[in-house]
Amino acid sequence: MDWKLELVPIPVSDVDRAKRFYGEQLGFAVDHDMCVGDGEVRIVQLTPPGSGCSIVIGSGAGVTRVQPGAVQGLQLVVSDIAAARAQLVERGVPVSPVQHVEDGAMADGPGGAWNSFVYFNDPDGNGWALQERPEDD
Repeated sequence: MDWKLELVPIPVSDVDRAKRFYGEQLGFAVDHDMCVGDGEVRIVQLTPPGSGCSIVIGSGAGVTRVQPGAVQGLQLVVSDIAAARAQLVERGVPVSPVQHVEDGAMADGPGGAWNSFVYFNDPDGNGWALQERPEDD
């Protein structure tokens, strides 16, 4: 039996601002944006390009009880870290330089296989990383 991760809740303080960040600046597809009841609950689902897993942001009960900015270590995998970083910079996302792990610490520049990263935060401080995967994986 397959167990597939399909949806990760991301706590945000301003749904419209977060939707613009994830949809316009990161380029995630906006799959759903709906209100439940009398508008007390809003649910927005977005999916990174090429991903089988989406994120959900929203307001009201049921999305997440975690405080905005509390989620850290979310990771996206890309085939070209330099191109992905350039795209984020072009879209106005503050990002780190390309870095790699060397002798247990972060060092500037690309590393070997699976060892090139770029870091950024959403407007609420939720922390993301891009990791480059080798072309043959």
